[in-house]
Amino acid sequence: MPIRRRDFLTQAGVGAAMVAGFPASAFAAGHDATDGAEQQGLLTSLDEWESVQAETWDTSWPARLTGKHKAMFDVPEINGGVGVMRASIWGRQYMDALKVKRTDLSTVIVIRHAAIFLLMNQDYWATYEVGKARKLKGDNGKTMAFNPVLAKPGAPAGNGPSMMLDAQITDGAVVLGCNLAFRAVVSLIEKKDKLPNAEARAKAKTMIVPGAIMQPSGIFANVMAQEAGCAFVYAI
Repeated sequence: MPIRRRDFLTQAGVGAAMVAGFPASAFAAGHDATDGAEQQGLLTSLDEWESVQAETWDTSWPARLTGKHKAMFDVPEINGGVGVMRASIWGRQYMDALKVKRTDLSTVIVIRHAAIFLLMNQDYWATYEVGKARKLKGDNGKTMAFNPVLAKPGAPAGNGPSMMLDAQITDGAVVLGCNLAFRAVVSLIEKKDKLPNAEARAKAKTMIVPGAIMQPSGIFANVMAQEAGCAFVYAI
């Protein structure tokens, strides 16, 4: 389903003042109008937007892409975590079918849009009830309780962990997160903990899967990866 432009700007964290600066034609006709008070509550302030965009970003990661074969997996939806899992498969198949070495492979995973919650640890998922908040269902039809790309707490070791996000990071994959979509992650903390945005954002950062790198946006990361020689893979 196509995302409404106003909804996109809201998720991106564009402030009400900034939205007001867009011409009326920027929002497609025929959609339900948003009440002014509700809009003010949903949209972040222009000051917040500017402060976030002023952050310093780590853009040194392309130097790690030294393999002859490079692939970037674009993951915009949770979809049970299959996008992240697919990123682990190509390397093994390249080694099996083409007889290349592990050092000949470089993997980039870009987690953006609605998939941004895959970047968060299990403590975040349990505390802020991501499955309930995002209406996510597991294979059993029940509300998803845990991040599907991380091992469940107490789960026995097996074949699965090598496909998990943290395992892929340990194995050398570069995992990048979309800062625009991260607004949705912060929002759950703001609501539950009754924290101002800056404090909620700081807390959210401590709950990101270790080794993942935030970028200004997922599209920014996609373009950088392709400029570094990665084949683009839409992983969903």
